[in-house]
Parts: sequence; structure tokens; C-alpha cells
Amino acid sequence: MKKIMDKESGWTKIDENKKELIFKFSQEYIDFLNLAKTEREANKVIIEQLEANGFSQITNFKELKSGDKIYYNNRNKSVFAAIIGSSNLTEGANIIGAHIDSPRIDLKPNAIYEDVKLALFETHYYGGIKKYQWTTIPLAIHGIIIRKNHEKLEFNIGEDSGDPVFTITDILPHLAQKQYEKKIGEAVDGESLNILIGSIPDATTKSIKDNILAILNEKYQINESDFYSAEIEIVPAFKACDLGLDRSMVAGYGQDDRVCAYTLLKALIDSNNIETTQIAIFADKEEIGSYGNTGMYSSVFDYFVNEMLTKTNNNYAGALTKTYCNSKMLSADVGSAVDPNYQDVSEKTNSSYLGYGVELNKYTGSHGKSGASDANSEYIFYVRELFEKNDITYQVSELGKVDIGGGGTIAYILANKGMDVIDCGVPVISMHSPYEVTSKFDIYASYEAYLAFFTSNEKVNY
Repeated sequence: MKKIMDKESGWTKIDENKKELIFKFSQEYIDFLNLAKTEREANKVIIEQLEANGFSQITNFKELKSGDKIYYNNRNKSVFAAIIGSSNLTEGANIIGAHIDSPRIDLKPNAIYEDVKLALFETHYYGGIKKYQWTTIPLAIHGIIIRKNHEKLEFNIGEDSGDPVFTITDILPHLAQKQYEKKIGEAVDGESLNILIGSIPDATTKSIKDNILAILNEKYQINESDFYSAEIEIVPAFKACDLGLDRSMVAGYGQDDRVCAYTLLKALIDSNNIETTQIAIFADKEEIGSYGNTGMYSSVFDYFVNEMLTKTNNNYAGALTKTYCNSKMLSADVGSAVDPNYQDVSEKTNSSYLGYGVELNKYTGSHGKSGASDANSEYIFYVRELFEKNDITYQVSELGKVDIGGGGTIAYILANKGMDVIDCGVPVISMHSPYEVTSKFDIYASYEAYLAFFTSNEKVNY
């Protein structure tokens, strides 16, 4: 057996045919990233691909049998999908869970205002961002507005070649002496993340805000009050693309965690397991703690599994808990790769590297493993052996040095339900920035890992 510590780039292990396969897969992933810049858009694309591959809404079934492919659309912001196995569901399922929300900037309900002869949008950022990274870059507006006639308007501005873009301004270096004296986290205040949207006054009222509202009403038939019930997100306007002279990497917004969501989606579609039920989770709200009725703290996932139990004639008192306690899960979330420019935050013997395969993370949390599920030895060995049997390149790591910081995923939420869980995902450089970096080799290794997990019928040996 190969020693794990003999780390070697995955690129050295493959031939040209495998490289071509990896590059083709990654181009399809890039296309997905450019279509799915918000959780609603990701939800839509995922459901389109599921339906194109034979999945139907669970509500269309009175009974479920082995081989049925189902999904549940949770308020257009999260999705659960499954392939029913021949074994009794209470014997356990193979579950993989990713999230489709990403750090971003949202509009406030009272969004439009005018100041110093300019019109702007007021915002409130979502998730853990470095605020200074979002200034002076091209931004696009994606959103949904419900008109007074109940018509739902979904739109984006800034993505097409003929569209205008938007930006958050920053102070010029010549006048930034006070800004330079601040800590980096305080250099840009949250209330300063206002989006510049216009400068021409209305011909009658001389108000720039009035002119912007007139444009919105003429083009989209929306009024200022419609923003009260809108969901409008500000995301980077640039496209995801190949990175590097060798085109070995992907650069783009939202790879945390849509890189794992996409590889999970493809693994589920390509799976041919007919024994163990396979379940894919595409969750919302992970970046703000998994709260709300589209986050994993809600009872909606329990409802989905209960529906499967009922429609396979296996629901009884305790059946849901038994199902969870017999299930295995991969928490498909990204990890932190060593950044050559910031090596001091990583403990290199326990860190991930771009191009070295999918990452296993026994625990996340912070400091003394606070907030982590901390996978047990028997389950980690099960996953290791599974990957090695299927010749999947993987690496085992932590999220940075002890006491430097930390983070979390949905792993502990599902572990609390009784199932075995370990984090397993793609290493990322510049995580949570508007322009994250991943390796194409790791992306494909993640797909291979998820596919192998879905198709395994073996039990953990306790």
C-alpha cells in the first residue's frame, strides 16, 4: 500500500487520455459556475439536469420502488435528490451533502438612495467576506422581484456583453492616510459597501434616484416598494475560466461550495447502485450557519426522508432515527489549500495542496475542535479503504494551524442525527474571495470519490 505521506502531484499519475477527460469535465463545471452564481440559479440548473436524467418530483409518486429517481425542491433554494435502492431504507443510505449558497452582497429592503449627486444601492453582506476584496471590481446584479400582479421576475444585469456593470468605490491612495492606519478588517466598513448605479438626473425633478426608478419601471415594470419583498444579490461580474499557462486550474466566484455541488450532481446522475439508496443534499444558508427553512437545521430534510420511508412502506415509530443511525455521509465542502503567498497559516504536514487530490478532513471547528463532528477511526478507515480500492487520489488535512482560526460545514448537523460523517471536498485557494482557485485534477478526483461512495454497499466495521 502506498504511504500517505509520500505526497505526489496527481498530475504525474495520469496519462493523456485521463487528462483530456479531466479537462472536458472541468469545462462543463466552468459552464455550470457561469450559469449558477446564486443559490436560486444553482437550484434551477441542478433540477434541470436531474430532470434531463430521469429524476422526477417525489410528489409525483404514490409509491417508490428500487431504481426510482426522485427530488424535492425546497422553495427554489435547496434541493434533495435520491435514487431508491433495493435494500430497506432503514438499513441506511449513502448520503452526500453540499451547499449551493456562497458569500456575497445583498441589497437592503430600502435599497435606492441618492448622495453627492450619485445614485446608489444600500447593501448588507452575506457570509464571511473580506470587505475590501469587493471594492473596485465589476459587479453584477442577480435577483427575483414579485410584482404587484404576483408575477415573479427573475433577472440579472451585468453578465451579458452588452450589459452595464456596477461597482463599489474605494478611496484613492492620495487621501487614504486614515484608512492605512486601520486594521485590514476595518479598512472598509460594512455600511460603505454601497453599489454605484447612476449619475443622470431626472429631467423634471432633477433627482438621480427618480431617474433610476423610472428606468427600472420602464424596463422591468417595478416600483421602489417592490424591493421590500425582493431577493437581490450582488456578485462578481467576471466569468469563471481556466487559470494558468497550463490551464490546470479554475478561477471563478462561488466555488465554495458549488465545486462540490457540481461534482456531487454528476456523481449521482452517473451512479448505478441498485442496492443502497443514494441521497444528495444541495443545501442553502451554510455560509450563515445553516439556519432558516432552506438550511440544514430545518426539518425539511427529515420530511424528505420520511416521505421516502412512507412511500417505500417502511415508515413506523423510530424508522427515521434508525435510517439515520445506519447511514453513511460525506459532507461535501471545500477545504483550504496551502497558499504559496501565505504559508505561515498552514501546518504543511497536515495541509492540502492543489493537484494532490480530494481532501478528507476528520474535523473542522476551531481551536479545540469546537463545533466539529470529529469522525471516528472506523469510519475514516472505511472511507480510506474505499478510495484506495477505487484508485482515487486523496489527501488528509486540517483547516490551518491550531489556534489560527477555523471553520465549519454541515457535517456536525447530520452527525447529530446519528449518521457517520466526514468532510470530503476540493481544496481551494483564496476561499470566500470574489475569485477562488481550484485544481482541475482535484475537481475530477472529487467526482470520482463521490461516485465510489454512492456505489458502495459495504458497511462500516465496528
